[in-house]
Amino acid sequence: MNVVYSTYDAKARFSEVMRLVRQGGTVTITYRGAPVAEIRPIERGAVSPEEHFAELEKRGILVPEKEPRFPLRAGPPNPGALARFLAERGE
Repeated sequence: MNVVYSTYDAKARFSEVMRLVRQGGTVTITYRGAPVAEIRPIERGAVSPEEHFAELEKRGILVPEKEPRFPLRAGPPNPGALARFLAERGE
């Protein structure tokens, strides 16, 4: 689904624009009738935590410890945590 908004309407209805994008749609923004921008969902591939941390290190956002005290590992599963999180956000 591709929806078109003028610059003025996109600004006035930004929440609606974002809702459409979160649902997988694409929104085209026009200025004086000519398309100037497109807002669409980010397509991300599945990335392991190790790959994500390596990318953050490469970008200088994360600096690893020189002598790690303990290995990083996932915590115990928490059934229903994602559903509760999304419910709190109203999604």
